[in-house]
Amino acid sequence: MPSAPQITVASYNIHKAIGTDGRYEPERILAVLAEIGADVVLLQEADKRFGPRTTVLPFAMIAARTGYRPVSIGAHPHGLGWHGNAVLVSERVTITAALPLVLPSLEPRGAILVETLVEGRALRLGGMHLDLTGLRRRRQARAIITQMAARPDPMPTVLMGDLNEWRRHSGCLIDFDRTYAIAPTEPSFPAGRPLARLDRIMAGPGIEIAGSGTHRTALSRIASDHLPVWAALQFSPDERE
Repeated sequence: MPSAPQITVASYNIHKAIGTDGRYEPERILAVLAEIGADVVLLQEADKRFGPRTTVLPFAMIAARTGYRPVSIGAHPHGLGWHGNAVLVSERVTITAALPLVLPSLEPRGAILVETLVEGRALRLGGMHLDLTGLRRRRQARAIITQMAARPDPMPTVLMGDLNEWRRHSGCLIDFDRTYAIAPTEPSFPAGRPLARLDRIMAGPGIEIAGSGTHRTALSRIASDHLPVWAALQFSPDERE
């Protein structure tokens, strides 16, 4: 029986490509992504918040400096994603569906759903940037879980993003933990001296976390106010193969 494929994913709040030194340098963000080398990257704060919501990572720069393809989501032609949530994928990954999710919120907050094929195996991805207040975070977490479960075709699912959850074992993590295994990454915020695990990767049934971490290098400590987190994922063996 052929071995089940592996895939590496990453989540990164890029803070509109403004580093801890106050400088806007999208080149640094792309260089950090090159350091990680993930197959799929889910970004937060990847678009300007107001006006035409223009991407902070120029499309031409992504094409010239990386092997990633941006996934088209949302209605802003000059933006990279939906309410700042965006997805970049490598050549290994085929996109079969991509859509925004509806979140209960009083401020602009969003989540996205992307369905993919990786070497013939289906994988559903969810990206998010949750609210600053605990009650709304829990409502948003439940909304995401419900919309993922409502998709017509069951498939292994991985959720990633900036949860804004400072507490370790409470808040919205309680809701996610009922269905998803939370990767044991280290603190990711603030980048220069990380104290909080705000950025998370969570794997549902059918996918196993083979390894995970927080990407801390000289470049990542200055490129954004968050550090990226990553996970190596293993598809569970499929007896049909």
